[in-house]
Amino acid sequence: MRPFIRFLATASLALALSAQAAADTGHPRIGLVLGGGGARGAAHIGVLEVLEELKIPVDCVAGTSMGALIAGAYASGLTPEMMRKEMAEADWDTMFSDIPDFSDVNYRYKETLRRFIPGSELGVSGDGVRFPPGVIDGVKIKLFFNQLVGANRGERRIEKLPLPLSIIATDIGNGERVVMREGSLTTAMRASMSVPGLLAPITRDGRKLVDGGLVDNVPIGEARERCNADVVIAVNVGSPLLPAESVGSLLTISAQMVNILTEQNVARSLATLKPTDIFIQPDLGTITAGDFGRHAEAADRGRAAADKVRAQLARLGTDARQYALWREPIDRVYLPKPTIDEIEIAGLKRVNPAMVERQLTIKPGEQLSTSNINRDVLRTYGDGFYQSVDYELLNQRDRNILRILPVEKSWGPDYLRFALNLDTDTNQGSSFGLRAAYQKTLINDLGAELLATVGIGSNLGAGLDFYQPLDSEQRFFVEAGVKYERVQQNIFQDNKRVAQYLNSGTALVLSAGTNFGTLGQARLSWIAQNRSFDRDIGSSSLPNSFETSYSGWNARLSLDQLNRLYFPTKGWATRFDYFDSSDAGFSRAEVDLQGVFSLGSTVISGRANYVGSPRGQLPFYSAGRLGGFLNMSAFARGQILGDDITYAGIRAEQIIGTFPLGLRGDMRLGFALEGAHVGTFYTETNLNGTNILNSAAVYLGGETPFGPAYLGYGYSTNGASNLFLSIGIP
Repeated sequence: MRPFIRFLATASLALALSAQAAADTGHPRIGLVLGGGGARGAAHIGVLEVLEELKIPVDCVAGTSMGALIAGAYASGLTPEMMRKEMAEADWDTMFSDIPDFSDVNYRYKETLRRFIPGSELGVSGDGVRFPPGVIDGVKIKLFFNQLVGANRGERRIEKLPLPLSIIATDIGNGERVVMREGSLTTAMRASMSVPGLLAPITRDGRKLVDGGLVDNVPIGEARERCNADVVIAVNVGSPLLPAESVGSLLTISAQMVNILTEQNVARSLATLKPTDIFIQPDLGTITAGDFGRHAEAADRGRAAADKVRAQLARLGTDARQYALWREPIDRVYLPKPTIDEIEIAGLKRVNPAMVERQLTIKPGEQLSTSNINRDVLRTYGDGFYQSVDYELLNQRDRNILRILPVEKSWGPDYLRFALNLDTDTNQGSSFGLRAAYQKTLINDLGAELLATVGIGSNLGAGLDFYQPLDSEQRFFVEAGVKYERVQQNIFQDNKRVAQYLNSGTALVLSAGTNFGTLGQARLSWIAQNRSFDRDIGSSSLPNSFETSYSGWNARLSLDQLNRLYFPTKGWATRFDYFDSSDAGFSRAEVDLQGVFSLGSTVISGRANYVGSPRGQLPFYSAGRLGGFLNMSAFARGQILGDDITYAGIRAEQIIGTFPLGLRGDMRLGFALEGAHVGTFYTETNLNGTNILNSAAVYLGGETPFGPAYLGYGYSTNGASNLFLSIGIP
């Protein structure tokens, strides 16, 4: 008992001496409060610049949402100058999209994303339909936080930071205010920024946490409690309420509801300010919570606001020696890049760990760099099995352990997927299609999948496909599928639609192949087909009906290194197909090449395509086709049927804007020039007596939640023109 009494006495004496020392200096204890406000929170950086210039040592810092990001960076040693640099180098155009660079997506998953709306998947189980917890999961955001605080050189924990830090979040289950004073720094930052409905909640200690702004956007009380602050410097960057006349859409109503809740708790918090406290509210003008591209302007406006109260702030400053002593334990010491001794894969229940390991380029014995680990994480996420993927670097028993933290989709592993398409043009009218699929993934340890699809609308279709990898790294696979389709095929004569056929067919496909990781795929298939071609309306020189059955071998090589699924800005893709049927007496070869590069905000792309028959002549049911947007845009889709077709096109697109936060992609104004040579025409008879076609097009394009959308006009000196509108995934 006596040792315990002596310990209490010693501790009490130490506290008393510490308090006496603080009193002797005569310097008040200062609590810094950084409020939430999305992109508007970059204004905090400008405020910190002024605090640095005045040599103001804060004793603790509390932050919410974007304020938590800046507070966490500050407490972990980043200077305002470093913060400006990190914000300037961040890719804000893609930060709020979980889709990694398309060139880093597993090729199998690329095929799924091409066929269905990205992000449209719904989980399905015996309990019913399950929804993803947010529009995005914030994988890129979390990696940015890791980079910001130097997590690649060792785990950053709140309780071990040299500056006492509090981060505020909200328990979405009960609405309680949650104060995080310990645990993973980056996880706490991410939790505090989880805007409900946009970013998925973060699970921590069994609680689902979202944006702290809902309950305490300017946590003045927490700063007083955290370090017994005598003076609070509080910075409010919250978004003002919208005028009533501006609130009408579902989006604006939702935003206004959140802002009302936020403003109410901010008012309560500001009411606790004392005459000795300092309140800063930057004039952020038209900068919205989603304007992350205006971070430099926001920081400048924050600095201007702090300058207005510089005289008040100056009274809290110290001399250079005292400030250096305060700064010394906070300044970040850049340790050398750690050498990894061991790699662990944690938290998996359904996914084979070998499927994660195949995506890791970092190996034991190598140094860990931010760029390498970020790419490995995004490549892993690009498999499509995970809700999020993260990492942490631990030092245990003098060994550096890199722990990969993939979280399997809580709404998986079985999904419903959807695709929607609407096309209309002045040559052939309108068409629409809706496609739905049931996908069952991770059937076994090797990652087998079952996909059942059905399509309705202008065209009908159904299919069943089973995909079985042969090894845990999914290098080799076998696949079996059966499908049915009925396509409306318009027949043109002299640039006028004269007939419509129903092109129907069933096919059995057995394949074996190899995956080249994210690069592409090669496969060899045996295909058995039955096709019927029946005239529905009109008349043409083609037969009224035709039916055939045939089989043959198909070899395909597909490579794709484009950086985006839609509207890429760089990269290339190529596809080679060769089909040969002995019983039908023909072979079909197709080569497609595409390349894209950017010059500033201008995107230049080119495409070349060839379809021909090395043996025999292509029958009309397997003919090459021209027509449709960016496939001779002046002509209707599939208007030109023929053999031995060569196509080339080049286009220039000017990026004129981006969609709002939570959506994806650019908005572009484009111009295209196209040309083609047709060896044998099957339907067109009057093209000025030439086998060479031309087309030019001007268009607006952008990515919507349903897929790409285009509105444009195409013209050809061959006598065709076309006004077209296309939305969705064909």
